[in-house]
Amino acid sequence: MEWTARATALTEREPGADMAAGQSAAEADEAQGSEASSPDESVDLTNKSVIKATVLLSELGRHRQGITVTELAQAVGMTRPTAFRLLLSLEQTGFVDRVDNRYLLGWQMARLGRLADPYTGAVARIQPVLDEYAVKLNETFSFAMVRGELAYDVIAEAYASRYLNVSHVYLGGTYPIHASATGKVLLAELSDERVAAELPEKLESYTPQTITSRKALVKELHQVRDQGYAILDDELEEGLFVVACPVRDAANTLVGILSINGPVQRLKSDQLPDTIDLLRQAAQDIAKALS
Repeated sequence: MEWTARATALTEREPGADMAAGQSAAEADEAQGSEASSPDESVDLTNKSVIKATVLLSELGRHRQGITVTELAQAVGMTRPTAFRLLLSLEQTGFVDRVDNRYLLGWQMARLGRLADPYTGAVARIQPVLDEYAVKLNETFSFAMVRGELAYDVIAEAYASRYLNVSHVYLGGTYPIHASATGKVLLAELSDERVAAELPEKLESYTPQTITSRKALVKELHQVRDQGYAILDDELEEGLFVVACPVRDAANTLVGILSINGPVQRLKSDQLPDTIDLLRQAAQDIAKALS
């Protein structure tokens, strides 16, 4: 990923390369930090060992069954001795566990994960993008963070200045997977066989326009995959029109879904193609903000 490459580039030089005998990596870092800089020089206050450690932890999160130190070092572009030294320190503090020479995230990561708000940092990055496009289009935008194959959390939204005649409150809400644009984007990530395994043949109806046939829904999901966005047209609530677009990371993994919501009579117009283009651009901007 892009952030991994940046972090690796920042830390390519071994911390102990210039150490005197017996001097620890931490002492070397402190010595570097205490060196005087000229007024014209920018001071880099980052601790490169910490950056490397976070890179390792992030990569470990991708390997639930564990990974060897050699494989891990190769995956992040780090030397094996450096990776081993950092893993040893992380293991001693409980952030990494080792089972049969395979490393995986430790109990301290799980404990801190339960204490942390998983979306605070993400919302801070996403909100300015939502606000910008809500003003640009004068419509309401919502962003859902994907947390499973068929699970998501609406974590951020931005409102238009004008009043929207729809009754839904989006933030924190979840909606029927087959009767929401966000749900259709999630379902489109699955194979037809998986969709058939997850949904009954007869789907619940919310309005006369709700897709109630699994076969008909699968057909629409093919279109969602082809066109790269999903539409909800009077299917959950009469008068509600929604377009949702996937947000993907550098590995093309679905990480979130961006949607624009409003009355049918306003969004479903000749301007809809332009609106979809801007929605896609907003999704790309969010992907960059999250990278």
